[in-house]
Amino acid sequence: MKTMNRKSFLKSLGLAGVTAVAAPLLIHCGSDDDVIDSSTTSSGSSTGCSVTNSETEGPFPTKTPSSLVQSNIISDRTGVPFTIAITIQNVNASCANLQGALVDIWHCDKDGNYSEYGGTGMQPTNYTSVHFLRGRQTTDTNGKVNFTSIFPGWYNGRATHIHVHVYNTAGQSLLVTQIAFPEGSDSAVVLVGASAGYKGMNGYTYNSNDNVFSDGTSNEMSSISGSVSGGFALVHTIKASA
Repeated sequence: MKTMNRKSFLKSLGLAGVTAVAAPLLIHCGSDDDVIDSSTTSSGSSTGCSVTNSETEGPFPTKTPSSLVQSNIISDRTGVPFTIAITIQNVNASCANLQGALVDIWHCDKDGNYSEYGGTGMQPTNYTSVHFLRGRQTTDTNGKVNFTSIFPGWYNGRATHIHVHVYNTAGQSLLVTQIAFPEGSDSAVVLVGASAGYKGMNGYTYNSNDNVFSDGTSNEMSSISGSVSGGFALVHTIKASA
């Protein structure tokens, strides 16, 4: 029997302390046995060639990703403009950029709600019939996909984040992970939180207390630039075993 690793152990300890909203995020956790390279930059992004942490899909994964092949995922949502650029690399090819990978992303709106779900205690607002803030793209020759969205909000028990599911060209799952956001007094998370229409930071769960990210975000941390008035841009690299 495989021994429970530190990441899984820490998450199991945190289950009792999280809210009913956050608890279901642990139910479908993927494997967390990937080796994380200790070589990091000052921003916390991994510089080594090791697989990005696998994480739970959460309770709100996209139901039919193949029906949402789109780069503009805003739909009718309002919020601070946000672009997302993700590069996929293959650790089995010395982290060369991976062309032809299918990349699904999804995240909540500014109020912390997900499309395709709702009408329950986990999310009272019912969005079961709509598909906002979800999309699929295929990586280009540089291993990159781009999405146009709005800056995500947050909900109880979780820091701001984006879900990502990576498949190979044949549709075989390679990795389910999440993207973390930098925090601090001048971070995009704080600046957006204080802008019109967003909830602010009262009651916010920071990465260090987030049940998914609390064991570290070294290879899940994104880089974000921009402003509230002009919009923000996220750049992130995900490393998978293809």
